[in-house]
Amino acid sequence: MAHPASESNHAPGTSDLVFSPSDLRLTGRQWLLALALVIPFICLAPRVWTWIERFDTGPDYRLPYALSRDYWLYERRLTRETVPSQVIVLGDSVVWGEYVRPDGTWPAFLNRTNAAGYHFVNAGVNGLFPLALEGLVDHHAPLPRGQKVLLQCNLLWMTSPQADLSSEKEEHFNHARLVPQFSPRLPCYRADATERLGAVVQRSVPFLGWVNHLQDAYFQQKSLPGWTLADDGGDPPKYPNAQRNPLAQITRQVPPAPLVDPDRGPDSPRHRSWSGQTPGRTNGTTRFEWVPLVASQQWAAFQRMVEKLRTRGADVFVVVGPFNEHLLAEDNRPAFRSRRDDIVAWLSRQQIPHAVPATLPSELYADASHPLTAGYELLAQRTVADPEFRRWLGTAPAPGPSR
Repeated sequence: MAHPASESNHAPGTSDLVFSPSDLRLTGRQWLLALALVIPFICLAPRVWTWIERFDTGPDYRLPYALSRDYWLYERRLTRETVPSQVIVLGDSVVWGEYVRPDGTWPAFLNRTNAAGYHFVNAGVNGLFPLALEGLVDHHAPLPRGQKVLLQCNLLWMTSPQADLSSEKEEHFNHARLVPQFSPRLPCYRADATERLGAVVQRSVPFLGWVNHLQDAYFQQKSLPGWTLADDGGDPPKYPNAQRNPLAQITRQVPPAPLVDPDRGPDSPRHRSWSGQTPGRTNGTTRFEWVPLVASQQWAAFQRMVEKLRTRGADVFVVVGPFNEHLLAEDNRPAFRSRRDDIVAWLSRQQIPHAVPATLPSELYADASHPLTAGYELLAQRTVADPEFRRWLGTAPAPGPSR
């Protein structure tokens, strides 16, 4: 005799799977209705948000340090800046201005020269490097045909296998979501398949980039659960956001950079010459483990990026430097000069207009590649004085929108 608990109570021929009363099962029509609501929201929300959110930029604007990984905002900014009267200045933290205020950067001083009537847009990003800049150009730099692009080439990224991202040892680095996820292979990049696929999807779907923008701009670079559960670092910890309304955080205005940045500008303790407190120090002892250009991942990425920009119709000019040759030991300088000369030779063969400004005075560098404020001013003067640069700028552009 069968045990009563094993007896089936449903009609013959039906499934043994039992749903609880709280289960919600959508019919085919309901699924279509849900998709009809969700898909337009996913497609339209990022675009509508650009009308709702205030985004103030000025003549010397640069992406705030806290928003360095907000690629959706970067793309939004470049979309509004790509007009004939602008020159987009692409590069890493040398363009962005690691040690200086927004009005003390290379693009800012180029603007003061009023070179051929152009306005130079600081499109540098802190922490960037050629492999990541290539990804930024591929997915977040909507540059129309004919757009003038001033591209900085920094040899710092070839000073060691670690900087070049060609070492076999695992490395953790900035902007990992921008680098090639599958090909070419970066031996030091050990992200799993889920993380790599997530990076590919996020940079391909504007909605996900917009969600990341909201997190970066309003929730301290955290997801909503992460922001809600963030503690204050005390002992015992407190959770100041647990009782806050998340919607109140969204002010609908892109947060500006702080008016006073303790880490940047002439008043900052970081804003000083690489030679430190040693008066008259002009010769360094640094020896870099220079990567040959033929084996360099960063140089290969730079070459690909230049070719992509030109294929898309951008009018590219490359500035090689400014690298602090004073910092190098005497026996390490030939390796630097050899790679610099090989880069210049490649640019010449490709008929890419370029300039190699003379090395700045030693006291105007903060480190191996970043000038101080006065160094950027001199670099801008030397850039504008270069005959090939002046030929590249040509005649004054058509008037753009008032700034």
